[in-house]
Amino acid sequence: MVEVVTVQRAANKAARLNQIEMLLLAHPGGLTPAEIARRLKVHRSTIGRDLPDLPGHIYIDEEDGGRWKIDREAYLVNVRLNLHEAMALHLAARLMVNCMDKSSVHAATALRKLGLALEKLAPRISTHLLASAGLMDDIARRHDPVYMQVLESLTTAWSMGRKVRLKHQSAPGQQVNEYVFSPYFIEPYAVGRTSHVIGWREPPNALRTLKLERIKAITLLEEGYEIPAGFNMDVLLRDAWGIWYTEDEPVEVVLRFHPRVAGRVRETQWHASEKLEDLPDGYLVWKARVAETLEMMPWIRGWGPDVEVLEPPALRARVAEEMRQAAQLYGE
Repeated sequence: MVEVVTVQRAANKAARLNQIEMLLLAHPGGLTPAEIARRLKVHRSTIGRDLPDLPGHIYIDEEDGGRWKIDREAYLVNVRLNLHEAMALHLAARLMVNCMDKSSVHAATALRKLGLALEKLAPRISTHLLASAGLMDDIARRHDPVYMQVLESLTTAWSMGRKVRLKHQSAPGQQVNEYVFSPYFIEPYAVGRTSHVIGWREPPNALRTLKLERIKAITLLEEGYEIPAGFNMDVLLRDAWGIWYTEDEPVEVVLRFHPRVAGRVRETQWHASEKLEDLPDGYLVWKARVAETLEMMPWIRGWGPDVEVLEPPALRARVAEEMRQAAQLYGE
């Protein structure tokens, strides 16, 4: 009987330790032992006896009233994957490797852990994940410690709901300005091999998008913030070609593609709102409502003479002028 009671107590304690960890994850500002005891419906002395058995990433913040907190940078997440989920992460890793120009020790470490974990289940996927990890911290990649420090600080601020003070340059060569910023979302941008953070900027007390590479300095603040309940990234970027959004109505873009590339255009959905129309002569008309047409210019240029801009007139004129300048450049 004594043995059964001992086993039950151990099981109860293990469950309680896990509950404490989950509670602290749900409360980034930490909890006092009394608050934890009330939530778990146990005596405070029981919580006090649990402290030595808690993992090392749980600590007491004496400067914040002795609140128990989780060091989120040290906390390790356990993930279980099946074969097809592993393939999805392999594809995501390859996209990151091909679209990110900077070395990242965090990305490399994450990919190595994933690769090693999959050695038995999917050895070929494991091999390529480990190879991707090697590419992410290859010395040939750009080493940008300021960018990494900015990304780390924004990651911490976003996860804990804390504001940052940052210095941002809107464009190369322009003045550097200082703002208080509340990050709502961090978005990679494959076209420019860059990343952007969308959030509330003070001033001008409005939603803004900042390119991480143009943030020159950043400091994590103690002041917290809440993301508005109505904020929805999918809705915000619904009409964007990539990362640019606007409060104005989207513009309808109409393009006509040559028959020799029409099949390639059909193979990919380039925009959520796109509509295709096959013409009798083999040409393809492509239509979409886009928030900012300037952002899609590199894509249009990439098709060269195989695409004609039909609408809007301003976009057609811009592309035509670029074509004329290109012809002059090549002596035509």
